[in-house]
Amino acid sequence: MPTSFDGELKRKLISAEAAAARVKSGDWVEYGFGLGQPDLFDHALAQRVASLERVKIRGCLAMRPRAAIDADSEARHVVYLSWYFSGLERKMHDRGLAHHIPMNFGEAPDNYRRFIDVDIAVLKTAPMDSHGFFNFGPAVTYHKAITEKAKTLIVETNPSMPYVFGIENAVHIDDVDGIIEGAATAMPELKNPPANVVDQKVAQLIAPEIPSGACIQIGIGAMPNAVCELLATSSITDLGGHTEMFVDSLVSLFHAGKVTGAHKQTNRYQMAYTFAAGSKTMYDFLDRNAVCFAGPVDYTNLPNHIMQNDRVISICNAAQIDLTGQACSESAGIRQISGTGGQLQFVRGAYASREGKSFICLASTFERDARRSSRIVARIDDCNIITTPRTDVMYVVTEYGIVNLKGKSVPERARALISIAHPDFREDLERQARDYRLIPSAIF
Repeated sequence: MPTSFDGELKRKLISAEAAAARVKSGDWVEYGFGLGQPDLFDHALAQRVASLERVKIRGCLAMRPRAAIDADSEARHVVYLSWYFSGLERKMHDRGLAHHIPMNFGEAPDNYRRFIDVDIAVLKTAPMDSHGFFNFGPAVTYHKAITEKAKTLIVETNPSMPYVFGIENAVHIDDVDGIIEGAATAMPELKNPPANVVDQKVAQLIAPEIPSGACIQIGIGAMPNAVCELLATSSITDLGGHTEMFVDSLVSLFHAGKVTGAHKQTNRYQMAYTFAAGSKTMYDFLDRNAVCFAGPVDYTNLPNHIMQNDRVISICNAAQIDLTGQACSESAGIRQISGTGGQLQFVRGAYASREGKSFICLASTFERDARRSSRIVARIDDCNIITTPRTDVMYVVTEYGIVNLKGKSVPERARALISIAHPDFREDLERQARDYRLIPSAIF
């Protein structure tokens, strides 16, 4: 007969206030990732922030405002540190309340196991199952590693959390120090902006480059998702999914009959991912769905694992690229916008895959303060962070074309990138390229 864990569950139940009372000055408090961040505990901690000093909250991709941070508007008592900024965390950073932790996302579990101290961790999970496990839901990422390192581990349950199948996707009650029982409140949703004309043009250039049987990785944003919209109505067949983030457009592709995973070498017939953020419809799709496989981020993101699938297609965004091919995807000068995430690792994994391709996408221009500027520049702006080195960049795509930088010299790269810049900026880019001696006066 199966063992009942109900008695252990009752013994470990605590209130959010009692859990927050365990935080001491100087502690590292782990909030975890995305959908797995706590809410009841966060509000309880906010009530006692003023009595604490030097508390450091570590999280990633927060999808709701963090009450403990808002309660300390001058960051005198608590500070928030994030591996990858969501829109909310970006605003916190702009107010001086949050700071960035640089990392290749796929290294997160190893980072925790080798280098990171966690005094108290509070993770949101599904309620305990009949085997005594608390499922991490679509926030698997590095949560198992957190549970191994935390000196005190508390889970905050929510019956609305999707229950996912995979590996390293749960923690057992034997390893939990406290359980906060929450109500079935709705999971936070992330709405993708609709694709604009530029997004659609870029998607139209990428879609023909994706063969039937390809294994796709889709990043955040309207542009990569516009590619999925095109694929859903194309003649393509037997796509596979191996991605960092599970997005709504993958559900659409699956329902359109385009995703079977029949040609994958890992997780055949399944879509593998490490986290999800999107609509309730998508969360319902992930819940106890055997066609979806949630693994830790070192399973999904490390290049040596990505490359095991053939014809891997990686589609990511950039904010700026210079004429040698260096791509900035995470900052605007010293202002952190997002993070390195998995971009570099998927670029490398896709290249190493048999017949694999990686695409860095960007609109040719942007507007700020009623002034239009080129995203393709002669040299990266001061203090901009290079996310993907020029040695790794493969295809670059704007609404004006697509170029492959692999095997090209610096002069050839400059010429190629100028050809897909906005026409209004090509002459200036040509002049600057010659001034910087990127293009010699003869031959090229």
